[in-house]
Amino acid sequence: MRLLPVFVLCAVTACAPLQTSEVSKSYPAGGTGIDRVAAVQGFAARPGSAPLRSNAEMARDFLDLEFRMESGRALPTISRFEGPISVSMSGDVPATVGRDLQSLIARLRGEAGLDVRLAEPGQSASIDIAFHPRAELQRVVPTAACFVVPRVTSLAEYRARRNSAHVDWAMLTRREHVQIFVPSDTSPQEVRDCLHEELAQAMGPLNDLYRLPDSVFNDDNFNTVLTGFDMLMLRLHYSPELQNGMNEAEVASRLPALLAWLNPAGERVGPTPGQLSPRPWIDAVSAAFAPRSSAASRMAAAERMLSIARAQGWQDTRLAFSHFAVGRSSVTSDPQAAVAAFAEAGRIFRRQRGATIQAAHVDMQMAALALSAGQPAQTIKFVDRALPAVRQAENASLLATLMLLKSEALDALGQPAAARELRLDSQPWARYGFGADHQVRARMSEIAALAARGQRS
Repeated sequence: MRLLPVFVLCAVTACAPLQTSEVSKSYPAGGTGIDRVAAVQGFAARPGSAPLRSNAEMARDFLDLEFRMESGRALPTISRFEGPISVSMSGDVPATVGRDLQSLIARLRGEAGLDVRLAEPGQSASIDIAFHPRAELQRVVPTAACFVVPRVTSLAEYRARRNSAHVDWAMLTRREHVQIFVPSDTSPQEVRDCLHEELAQAMGPLNDLYRLPDSVFNDDNFNTVLTGFDMLMLRLHYSPELQNGMNEAEVASRLPALLAWLNPAGERVGPTPGQLSPRPWIDAVSAAFAPRSSAASRMAAAERMLSIARAQGWQDTRLAFSHFAVGRSSVTSDPQAAVAAFAEAGRIFRRQRGATIQAAHVDMQMAALALSAGQPAQTIKFVDRALPAVRQAENASLLATLMLLKSEALDALGQPAAARELRLDSQPWARYGFGADHQVRARMSEIAALAARGQRS
């Protein structure tokens, strides 16, 4: 299940709703607005970066991904599809999905070695991706952007069976049909992100672990496309040495040899002990990023996250994420405290292997704060440091946001031609990342308001 996105630009008025009908900056006719840009930019398919952690650590990760659910409930055995895996789509399929799905299938075949392909017309597929309006899906699962369910063929059937053993993953010893539910009326990037996470979980591990820095199997939503680590987990899941119905001890006994063969570089990296996140910390994460909660309750939850992380003695991305939550919760009430929290989060993320996109998210927040404080040169430094990791992570919405922040900083520095060119360059990415024109304009308005605030400071 992919949770609703929790990372937004929050440096103005506590993320109050914006007037989206206009941009708080005037542009010359035929100039930098979005109306001239018809194209939606996508990313070319490329393999994920190789995992950077030890095989001993990743063996522990694999077992925790395979034999536990996100709720913490144990799974007794491994389950997977037998034979070729076919994928179909149904419902109101968005126009950009075909390209993104073909690109993902090519990666799954090439990097994970999976025998997966698009279903032939009329064929009963192993996995069907059903598109429904977001509101319809959220009436069933309110907190999910998209979700995956075994042994149903429609949303109506899931409603009827949702509390029964029929859709209980723990009851499966073999996967035969899985249904993925994705919103049809959202941005191309969110649809693509759902394809990556939900297809991976439809075929492979079912759990998410906050301790993973380089994976979509992590509810922090920093990574949005399958990584090299994820492909390795899927390759392990379908290794001939593993079989449906194996228990945790049986799988664990085979992992050292399998990982040494599939990932020899991991034999040369020292192990780092893995530790499951305690439920109180996970609950605090949910509360800290709950979109409809009060600012005070989000701040209290973020402080609980940080308190628990420190008490656990963590030095990994979960400690950084806790500082990030504190920074995000204090942007409006105490900008100086937010800067300190984001700076600490960024310091920890940058010393972790595989956490470059997390550090880039921190730099985006720091760039926004710098712009609102009237420091355009510092804004550009943060943006330029973040851009390579964001492009590598294929995050179009974050890329467009950074480009728009830099364009406003260039305007503030008296470089209107460079600002105009960068703003135009950002628009295809913004269309892919944010979707509808009014959502693109809303992000432009939000960033223009930051720049105006900086000019007044």
